[in-house]
Amino acid sequence: MREQIKEFLDYLSIERGLSKNTLESYGRDLKKYAEFLKKRGIDSLDKVKRQDIQDFLMELKEGKNENRKKLNASSIARNLVAIKIFHRYLTAQRYVKEDITSVLETPKLWKTLPDVLDLNEVEAILGKPNTLKKQGLRDKAALELMYATGMRVSELVNLKVSDVHLDVGFVRCIGKGQKERIIPVGRKAKEALQKYLARARPKFLKKGESSALFLTRLGKPMSRQSFWMVIKRYVREARIKKRVTPHTLRHSFATHLLQRGADLRVVQELLGHANISTTQIYTHINKERLKQIHQKFHPRP
Repeated sequence: MREQIKEFLDYLSIERGLSKNTLESYGRDLKKYAEFLKKRGIDSLDKVKRQDIQDFLMELKEGKNENRKKLNASSIARNLVAIKIFHRYLTAQRYVKEDITSVLETPKLWKTLPDVLDLNEVEAILGKPNTLKKQGLRDKAALELMYATGMRVSELVNLKVSDVHLDVGFVRCIGKGQKERIIPVGRKAKEALQKYLARARPKFLKKGESSALFLTRLGKPMSRQSFWMVIKRYVREARIKKRVTPHTLRHSFATHLLQRGADLRVVQELLGHANISTTQIYTHINKERLKQIHQKFHPRP
């Protein structure tokens, strides 16, 4: 089994040209899979049943693996992708007669809903930066812009000054797949950006040059990691106990729009989702609004 995994990874590297990180990730996932099969006394891949794979994925979900660590839905899905590609390869090479993974899908009930802040929690975080200092002006502008637009953190830190058009109230953003989208900016985010650009950014820039919108104290573009540290600091100061990441502001942006009656297609466009099914996860969060609509319009509420 170990030899077949090695052969498969070599194939992905040479024939498919996959990156080193992807190969290492597939290698780790398949090593766990092989160890699970070995524990079951399965010494040949042609003896594997669909139920074995489903049981392996369930172990990952429940944290019954050797690390005792429960994996989230996206990590489980990645493991399943590695296993499916591996079995497809085994079938093509005639190591096994049938690709038993062809009908396997990650169970829908494994999908996890994103963490979301309520409006008071968002206001508490946005109110924490000290705007009497240049760092506070920068942090305030970045946080306000992220919540106002629902941008991914990678999109936010890659913004250039030329992408911001405050005179017309829009930001130009380059998302996944180099797709451009134009996102409206609300009044509060616009005000925070104007103050940052006028009073703080020149101080960060010092005598150097940079096209990046958000800069560090060294005058370099902010990284995703440094922006995460910014959020962690203000979440702690706001005494919010939830686990908050930069993506949480994006989730909150989408949820709050839907709660106030925004069309799902509009939210999809703002988030830059290629498929509306990705956006539909937010409808699960919005059960209270659905109940209110039902009570208002149903003839027998």
